Amino acid sequence: MAATVRRQRPRRLACWAMLAVLLADLLPLSETLAVMSVDLGSESMKVAIVKPGVPMEIVLNKESRRKTPVTVTLKENERFFGDSAASMAIKNPKATLRYFQHLLGKQEGNPHVALYGARFPEHELGFDPQRQTVHFQISPQLQFSPEEVLGMVLNYSRSLAEDFAEQPIKDAVITVPAFFNQAERRAVLQAARMAGLKVLQLINDNTATALSYGVFRRKDINTTAQNVMFYDMGSGSTVCTIVTYQTVKTKEAGMQPQLQIRGVGFDRTLGGLEMELRLREHLARLFNEQRKGQRAKDVRENPRAMAKLLREANRLKTVLSANADHMAQIEGLMDDVDFKAKVTRAEFEELCADLFERVPGPVQQALQSAEMNLDEIEQVILVGGATRVPKVQEVLLKAVGKEELGKNVNADEAAAMGAVYQAAALSKAFKVKPFVVRDAVIYPILVEFTREVEEEPGVRSLKHNKRVLFSRMGPYPQRKVITFNRYNHDFNFHINYGDLGFLGPEDLRVFGSQNLTTVKLKGVGESFKKYPDYESKGIKAHFNLDESGVLSLIKVESVFETLVEDSPEEESTLTKLGNTISSLFGGGTTPDAKENGTDSVQEEEESPAEGSKDEPGEQAELKEEAEAPVEDTSQPPPTEPKEDAAPEEEKAAEKEKEEKSEAQKPSEKKEAGSEPVPPAPEEEKKQKPARKQRMVEEIGVELMVLDLPDLPEDELARSAQKLQDLTLRDLEKQEREKAANSLEAFIFETQDKLYQPEYQEVSTEEQREEISGRLSAASTWLEDEGFGATTVMLKEKLTELRKLCHGLFFRVEERKKWPERLSALDNLLNHSSMFLKGARLIPEMDQIFTEVEMTTLEKVINETWAWKNATMAEQAKLPATEKPVLLSKDIEAKMMALDREVQYLLNKAKFAKPRPRPKDKNGTRAEPPLNASDQAEKVIPPPGETEDAKPISEPEKETRSEPTDAEPLELGGPGAAEPEQKEPPTGQKPTLKNDEL
Repeated sequence: MAATVRRQRPRRLACWAMLAVLLADLLPLSETLAVMSVDLGSESMKVAIVKPGVPMEIVLNKESRRKTPVTVTLKENERFFGDSAASMAIKNPKATLRYFQHLLGKQEGNPHVALYGARFPEHELGFDPQRQTVHFQISPQLQFSPEEVLGMVLNYSRSLAEDFAEQPIKDAVITVPAFFNQAERRAVLQAARMAGLKVLQLINDNTATALSYGVFRRKDINTTAQNVMFYDMGSGSTVCTIVTYQTVKTKEAGMQPQLQIRGVGFDRTLGGLEMELRLREHLARLFNEQRKGQRAKDVRENPRAMAKLLREANRLKTVLSANADHMAQIEGLMDDVDFKAKVTRAEFEELCADLFERVPGPVQQALQSAEMNLDEIEQVILVGGATRVPKVQEVLLKAVGKEELGKNVNADEAAAMGAVYQAAALSKAFKVKPFVVRDAVIYPILVEFTREVEEEPGVRSLKHNKRVLFSRMGPYPQRKVITFNRYNHDFNFHINYGDLGFLGPEDLRVFGSQNLTTVKLKGVGESFKKYPDYESKGIKAHFNLDESGVLSLIKVESVFETLVEDSPEEESTLTKLGNTISSLFGGGTTPDAKENGTDSVQEEEESPAEGSKDEPGEQAELKEEAEAPVEDTSQPPPTEPKEDAAPEEEKAAEKEKEEKSEAQKPSEKKEAGSEPVPPAPEEEKKQKPARKQRMVEEIGVELMVLDLPDLPEDELARSAQKLQDLTLRDLEKQEREKAANSLEAFIFETQDKLYQPEYQEVSTEEQREEISGRLSAASTWLEDEGFGATTVMLKEKLTELRKLCHGLFFRVEERKKWPERLSALDNLLNHSSMFLKGARLIPEMDQIFTEVEMTTLEKVINETWAWKNATMAEQAKLPATEKPVLLSKDIEAKMMALDREVQYLLNKAKFAKPRPRPKDKNGTRAEPPLNASDQAEKVIPPPGETEDAKPISEPEKETRSEPTDAEPLELGGPGAAEPEQKEPPTGQKPTLKNDEL
């Protein structure tokens, strides 16, 4: 029996260990609870966080603003972000980078690269020799790629969020324009990796806005579809989105609201920036005209002057949205010449006339992609700062044919709020109300491959095949599987964009390469040699278009099947073992689709190009991967392969074949001259139909990225280290500035304190002169040599001055603390003395404190009184300029010692129980005997007598001789009734009840 128990203990310990590991995985850590979102706009960004107690809050930056410019100033020894960098754009425009997101994923020769150079000629652009991507050449030794600059901005946004949340943050959802292609999305993800951020999702900004709109109107969504159009014109681009809201039934949570992106239209260059550039050019022309006869240089050749004009153009655009005209004025625009000119709204609208004509374009694109008309749109909602321009609203209202435009969302913060809601939903630390989001694919993706076909006997030719992998406006995230049925050797296939005819010629040039990846498969022929007796089910390529809209090839595998028959004994054993293991984990056998991690995986077989004919068996077929669950294993032929049940159709077909064969067997045997022998009952019982066994062999994959090669891991690590070094340098710079400011503040504050009465009272003239001289010397050193001093030198200088002034500050602080500390000590002494006096007045029978305890308290009280009187007398003899002997810390120590003794007795009385009273012969409880202290106290006289009838000096025996129901005076109140108590166990000390104190 003991041996059995010993054997069971390790099993129990193992079970508890496994449970602990599972709980550790499921329970999120408190320091990683907060998540953030970054609405990354062209001109500015908004950051939002979610943490326990702070639901969906916009982060304030260091200037207490809710919107932060996406601007970075990069100098040799320092960096500036946000508003500080925006102000540096006037002083150092070459080192100040703005609108660099327009260069993400762009290569040399892209029209957007040339456009950026024309807009901001002060920047020197270089190109990577391997990837042909752009980088900023700040100086001969300083260059940064757009991904690195974006990584700096993301790291800065995280620092703002962490300061606001007061805890570290690593998880984020980042918004990107809906028109970003694969190369641009991968560039954003690489920038986040450089910053050390874990991206939960890249969410399209139009989807984030739609989610924010739906979350706050959850009750208005029902089973009836509601079509809403969001028109978002920001600083750099314009996106129009048609969204359908309705409740749908989900497997996990029943009926839940859902948003589905139905149509999207966009214009990459239509936005507020282009309007500001038109205004800047107009102001530059006016300034040149004002100085035409002065032989002055063109203002366009001065980067600082153009930066000033762009800032003024931004202000003008905002003011003209509410006023018919405004005066543009810049002090000292160039060569100390001021600029002043009047600009009207009519002039502004004339400058941007062609831009306003492009406003309806995204609306028409969205309607076409959604296959809808304007009558089906219930509401048009404005989003983005540029929609505040009156002419934009006028043209848009005419284009959509509505009575009014919706302005019931926060045009600046809606995307950030929607993204942070999605971040909370994706994080394991929060539980939010479900809101189903079905985003849409903007650019279709297809698979192309070529193989040999035999059209005529002896004549072989190459045939090009296409298969649409993800169609335009199809939902994502989604997984798909494509099966190549007619290959038994290594081959290649290509992943490209599909039909992009909806893009204009200029958009196609900006789009970049339409070829994504070439996939080379290795090991196909070897897999066929390994399973010569198996039937090939094709080469399956598994694709995933994840939540961020990024395409990836998960794996490629060669699948084979065969029919096997198992003995009943072996099958029974395996079945029992499998059922036992499955029951332990709450599951059983699952279809292949479940084994692949999703039930939405779709499988497609290879098909010929559209419009071409092919032999039977090669037609396109779309089906669920879990349609025919069979045995699946990725190892070489095992001794005990896994089993899956065959489909019902196959079982029925096999059963029908068996019946036909059984019907034919008797006739055949009769013809042979023999009678059929019926099987034995046991053998018939053991017969089972053959099952399918699937063998899976992993195929080697070599990818060749064609649109934009990703950064190699070593270069990505170097970029991340570069950003980390810059961050450490910034932190060191901040620490040095903090030390210098602390030293300067200490010098000024101390020089001022030397002339205050409270400091003069506790110091001599010689002491003040010495301190003043040292402070003046330190101030001179800080002005002359402080700029080159290190952080350590500044801290040492501050420590030296603090040590010099320590005695003076100590004497002043002690004198400030004396009144409060001494008053508290007196109150504690008085209350302690009263408590001790009351404790000694408790009758002996009800006494809960021992004589030692009361004597100890009395001793502490007396010692504290004596120490206070002696120390105050000694302090009175000392001059104020000497170190005091009456110290606040000593007063606090005495108070703690006295309070500790009192609290001990109070806690004892709090949990004490009353002693039982002994009863006399008549059954009446006897009065407790009085001690010496009781002689001076009154007692309650028996009924019928007054208090005056019995003086307190009379013997107590006369008072207690008669039976009476009156009780002696207790601390709980005169005459308080005491319940009858049982005798306590032997050795147990009776105590008072809490309510009798």
